[in-house]
Amino acid sequence: MVEPQGFRGSTARCHRGGRGGDRCHPRTGALAAFVLSMIPPSPYLGPELEQLPEPPKKRARIQGRVPSANNPIPIMIKSSVYLGVDIAKESLACFLAGEYFEVPNTAQGQRQLLARVRRRKGESVHVICEATGPYGRALVAALHQAQVLVTVANPRRVRDFARFRGQLAKTDKIDAQILAQYGELGQPEPTPPPSAAQLRLSELVTRRTQLSDLITAETQRLESLEQADLRRLAQRGLVALQKQLSALEKLLQQHLAAERALGEKAERLQEAQGVGTLTAAALLAYAPELGTLSKREVAALAGLAPRNRDSGKFRGQRHISGGRAPLRRALYMASLSAIVHNPILKTFYDRLREKGKKFKVALTAVMRKLLIALNSALKNPNFQLAS
Repeated sequence: MVEPQGFRGSTARCHRGGRGGDRCHPRTGALAAFVLSMIPPSPYLGPELEQLPEPPKKRARIQGRVPSANNPIPIMIKSSVYLGVDIAKESLACFLAGEYFEVPNTAQGQRQLLARVRRRKGESVHVICEATGPYGRALVAALHQAQVLVTVANPRRVRDFARFRGQLAKTDKIDAQILAQYGELGQPEPTPPPSAAQLRLSELVTRRTQLSDLITAETQRLESLEQADLRRLAQRGLVALQKQLSALEKLLQQHLAAERALGEKAERLQEAQGVGTLTAAALLAYAPELGTLSKREVAALAGLAPRNRDSGKFRGQRHISGGRAPLRRALYMASLSAIVHNPILKTFYDRLREKGKKFKVALTAVMRKLLIALNSALKNPNFQLAS
């Protein structure tokens, strides 16, 4: 039995690994040797503890070759490190490998961030940020152009992850750290870079929706005005907004005509009765994944998949939740037309109503059925849509 000379500076090997095992911490090894020296020899175990046989070592294969002493292969392992970026209007709060720093949310700040990323030699940096509308658009585009992996995460999922971690406080530094931890544990897929045509389509559709909402709001306000001069001003504003809306719709049609891929998809979607040019453009803008998903995936994407609420013997009512609200809005207007003019969806809707389903429940089912059919139409050229 080895007598320890003292805790400081002594070393020992772990018993579970035998002579080939990992080295323990110096103090831990010295303490283990001291404790073993105080145990008297046992007549049943013999004077020394028996060493377990060492398990056979597995030889690692790298690209089909086995490294050995006669055949050395230099191994270059590029590990991944996650950079959490909390995006604000004027600043970018960043957390990378235990270090927190801030850069301005400008072109110069983006260059500073990329310079830090490039300094991580031998590591693949994966940026995790949240969808924050226009404030993060330039950063994501710069990262894609620099060929840096970036994931634009759902803010609700990140917040739920923070609660799961027991983190209820919220600051820029905490949010950046949570985003980095979300990447390390969740390992989300990178967000593919959108094309220039897709970005312009999304901006055109978003602006048209904003103008449409403004016209609706101003029309409602006009009804409550009693002064004649105020009513005239409101009417002039409405006329100007309607002219902008008409001009924007022309730009939208020109864009679909100029971009062949988007134009073909829009024409394919319009083969279904109830889907017009504006609805097709909205579907392609809000769901660029359309035509690549399964039935369940596309229903969940739009938030049209009923969620169970069961516990034990309790059977709750199913409800839809989550998903992309602008996509549901476009489908809602298309479904109102489809239950009148589309023979298949009209029959489906009437059958649900005869069974006692409420209007919104039956219409939601039509929205889901219409979306699944449109997704199948883009996925399969031979799929026939009702016309």
